[in-house]
Amino acid sequence: MFQLEAHGTDARTEILAGLITFVTMAYIIVVNQSILRQTGIPAGAVILATCIAAAAGTAMMALANVPYAQAPGMGLNAFFTFTVCFGLGFRWQQALAMVFLCGLINFVITVTRIRKFIIASIPKVLQCAIGAGIGLFIAYIGVKNAGLLRFTSDPGTYLALGDGNPATTTIVAGAGAVPGIVAIDTPPLLLAVLSIVLMAILVVRKVPGAILLSIIVSTLAGALFGQVSFAWSDYVGSLGTSFSELGSVFGQSIVAIPSLFADPARIVLVLATIFAFSLTDTFDTIGTFIGTGRSTGIFSKWEIENAVRTRGFETRLDKALLADSLATSLGSLFGTSNTTTYVESAAGIAAGGRTGLTAASTAVCFLLSIVLAPLVLAVPGWATAPALIVVGVLMAAPLKEIEWTNREEAVPAFFTTTMMAFFYSISTGIAIGFLFYCVLKLACSKAREIHPILAIVTALFVCNFVIAALL
Repeated sequence: MFQLEAHGTDARTEILAGLITFVTMAYIIVVNQSILRQTGIPAGAVILATCIAAAAGTAMMALANVPYAQAPGMGLNAFFTFTVCFGLGFRWQQALAMVFLCGLINFVITVTRIRKFIIASIPKVLQCAIGAGIGLFIAYIGVKNAGLLRFTSDPGTYLALGDGNPATTTIVAGAGAVPGIVAIDTPPLLLAVLSIVLMAILVVRKVPGAILLSIIVSTLAGALFGQVSFAWSDYVGSLGTSFSELGSVFGQSIVAIPSLFADPARIVLVLATIFAFSLTDTFDTIGTFIGTGRSTGIFSKWEIENAVRTRGFETRLDKALLADSLATSLGSLFGTSNTTTYVESAAGIAAGGRTGLTAASTAVCFLLSIVLAPLVLAVPGWATAPALIVVGVLMAAPLKEIEWTNREEAVPAFFTTTMMAFFYSISTGIAIGFLFYCVLKLACSKAREIHPILAIVTALFVCNFVIAALL
């Protein structure tokens, strides 16, 4: 089914890769509920919805025979909670309805090949920059998860508090923050540093299963020092209540659709919000596929550069795009924000995952975590963080393909690569890179080198920035 031999892999490698992918993204189980429950969705329902949506979406990737995992996306869940519900005043049921409609839009632009046209329109220099940018982004996530970052007040910065009116606005000096490295003086931080060193040594020495072995050793070391714990009985005792809560949430995304369009004065706002959901979701996925698939051969260069030449759903890229588009609407039915392809899949890919068996293994882990969540969440962030940092190193390879002495290529490539980490968003980095690429081509009187679809997408990104400012 998975054609392991044809893809140069074996069952052991694929299953281990799936386990690695899971442990690097299992944090979403607890983080997603901590964000979404603020909207009023029951916490127990969100935990179950996260596990089920992740398992179902990842199983679809397994059927597409690609090693990618899906789960409710970070960033999109914050937009759901703090912008759509708190800022714009929509009920959580209505926000879920928007996510459901976003999934339908993504499905339509997938089956009509629009997403493949977009992929084919991205020039090689930006494809390389996207891959390296995702590496930098995922390494930054690793450093953050390890707890090695601290933010301190910067006396040279100022923050304006108020409504912009000079009479009512207060200027606070030193209110800005600058990042730095923490003082490594606690057991978790010492273990985090040692874990990074251990994983680097194992990877360089090409020890089989280096990433998973490092995670296991680090977690066991943390247990010896009393830094790993879990509350089994409390969680299992609440499972019945959680399933009851899930039943009350299931299907609310469809029920609430009519209420979205009941007020004519808010229809434009609803459409703009759905557009923002869809654009971010679409380019997070495209960036992940290009960034990881191109350099590892999961998606051949021919598949990416000639995507529009294929009809129906012939290639693995076609099927993966379809699986991603279906997962968002499915996840909203269970009661969670956009389900999207996870950049942490790169950890499993770096461990050798090449087929849908990797995704199938990850999907099984998410199903098991419904019951085994305390054990899963006992693996600390600083134990999995080194895997993400090492993946960042491996994904930096495409930088060598960029012609850095050619400023027309270097500038958009630089912005694409760095802004993903600076703004903590794949789609934002892509947007800025596209914008600089188009502007510089126009400035150099080379407008003909801009693919029409790339120009349209860049204009849509500009519209999205405007909408975000107005929202």
